[in-house]
Amino acid sequence: MEHHFLVVTYGYQSHVSPALNLSRRLAHVTGARITFSTTVAGHQRMFPASADQEVHEGLISFIPFSDGQEDGKRNLDMKDFFARTKSVGSGSLSAILRSLDARGQPVTCVIYGLLFSWASDVARNHGIPSVYYWTQPATVFALYYHYFHGYDRFISSHDDPQLPVTFPGLPPLRIRDLPTFLTITDMEHPMALILALLKEDLDVLDREASTARVLANTFEELEAEALTVGGRDLKVMAIGPVMSVNGPNLFELDEQRYMEWLDSKAEGSVVYVSFGSFTTFKKRQAEEIARGLRATGRSYLWVVRKDNGEEVKGLVREQTAAEEKGMVVEWCAQVRVLSHAAVGCFVTHCGWNSTSESLACGVPVVGVPQFAKQPTNAKLLEVWGTGVRAETDAEGVVEAAELARCVESVMGEGEKAAEIRRRAEMWQDRARKAVAEGGSSDRNLRAFVEDMAASLSPIISY
Repeated sequence: MEHHFLVVTYGYQSHVSPALNLSRRLAHVTGARITFSTTVAGHQRMFPASADQEVHEGLISFIPFSDGQEDGKRNLDMKDFFARTKSVGSGSLSAILRSLDARGQPVTCVIYGLLFSWASDVARNHGIPSVYYWTQPATVFALYYHYFHGYDRFISSHDDPQLPVTFPGLPPLRIRDLPTFLTITDMEHPMALILALLKEDLDVLDREASTARVLANTFEELEAEALTVGGRDLKVMAIGPVMSVNGPNLFELDEQRYMEWLDSKAEGSVVYVSFGSFTTFKKRQAEEIARGLRATGRSYLWVVRKDNGEEVKGLVREQTAAEEKGMVVEWCAQVRVLSHAAVGCFVTHCGWNSTSESLACGVPVVGVPQFAKQPTNAKLLEVWGTGVRAETDAEGVVEAAELARCVESVMGEGEKAAEIRRRAEMWQDRARKAVAEGGSSDRNLRAFVEDMAASLSPIISY
């Protein structure tokens, strides 16, 4: 009997990408069978020609689950959205497990991600072990863990963004460096629901006590102390950075020949700007970025997604049309871009996918965090010495002069810039060694599968 993992995730780019990359790593490294399940809408974006039909890719099968919102449109408020996803998704996921069992392909482990605690309930009801896949840095996991284990009152009672805060095993932080969900004091705030769902995630791990396992998309050399949160009762295993040059793209890739454009640029000369798959630009922020990029005098590749709206897209086109140094695209294959020798700086919102990709590709960063875990990620880049955080004005906008200053601080000729580039190269080397055969993350992934096999009866082979 072979090992068979069911990997479950939401149908958004930032969730699908790390989940699919993990699935491919598991299949490649261990030879295990994988069933990858995202929402019907997410599945249709991945496989436009296959609708809601099963798709196969080597050892990986793709079977969508229903969340009751097959058109992919968010017509519900956040509370109703998550409630419907849980109620409909639980039944759909159960049906998938029964179907696979009937085929003679029983699932031996369910891997679920952020805000998906109900998937562990489904697995338990079927007598199947489950594992939590944490797709953010271990430091952020540790912050949530400490918050829900006694630190909540201290954090919620202080609103000074510059107030220093200390947590066991973590670098010195300030209130402004914490995930924004932790600083919400109004429980009627829409994002307060996310904090409640995160607590459900942590409650599952507490309930499972010594058998709980967490796979973390980081590597030991980067966050050794943060990985020890929870002590002996919680096993957090670093198996990252989990990424792929040919990772999934749920957005249509821009037809412009940006890779050929990069080929024409000198090594380390291009500023790459992207705020990920969710954040959209305010008009004024777009204006300031355009002015700031012009002020650097450097070539730049700027991702401005379709959903930014015509006003912002028109403004960007107008600001960049008169010069030859810039290229604006609606989407691109980010790891390919970051891996290109011409890219010397990444201006990013500091989502963890983007942050870990910058580390793995050795690209210095200018962080412009927006919300959620992004302020913490930006701080960590400063701690690791691979980037700087841009300061904002009273409206939360990074002004042109500040952006230009930050870009020069990582791309310029000074000693500070040279040290940032040296540190970026150092972490790139360590990240690659971690996932190479025999590296810390490779060993952890293999050990995880062996541990799961040993805990099952009959013994699973892979």
